Amino acid sequence: MDTKETGNRAEKLAVDYLKNKKYKIIGKNLSFSFGEIDILASHKSDIVVVEVKAKSTKEYGQGFEMVNFYKQKKLLLLAKELQKKYPKATIRIDIVSVNLSCNPPEIQHFINAVEEN
Repeated sequence: MDTKETGNRAEKLAVDYLKNKKYKIIGKNLSFSFGEIDILASHKSDIVVVEVKAKSTKEYGQGFEMVNFYKQKKLLLLAKELQKKYPKATIRIDIVSVNLSCNPPEIQHFINAVEEN
C-alpha cells in the first residue's frame, strides 16, 4: 500500500470513527495557502480541526508521534484562520492516529491535542 492509499484509508476510518462518536463532518482535505485540514468537524458546540496520522507498520512509532513542533504550529495557524469563519465558536485541534498494521486497525483519538501556549 503506498502513502496516498494509506492516508486515504486512514482518513475514511477516522471519519467513520468520528461519526460513531457523534461528530458532524463539515469537510475533508480543505486546502489553505499554508496547509491542509484533513477533517473539519463539529462536536457539541466546538469546531474541530482533525489531523489524521497513519502508520502501516509498527516500526518507527505511532502516527500521533509524527505531529511535531512544526506541524503543531501549522495546525494552530489553520485554527486561527478558521476562527475568522466561525468567530463565536470554540476551535480545537484533535489528532486521530490510525495503526493499519493491526487487524482491525487501531484508532487512538487525542482530544484538544494541540493548544497554544
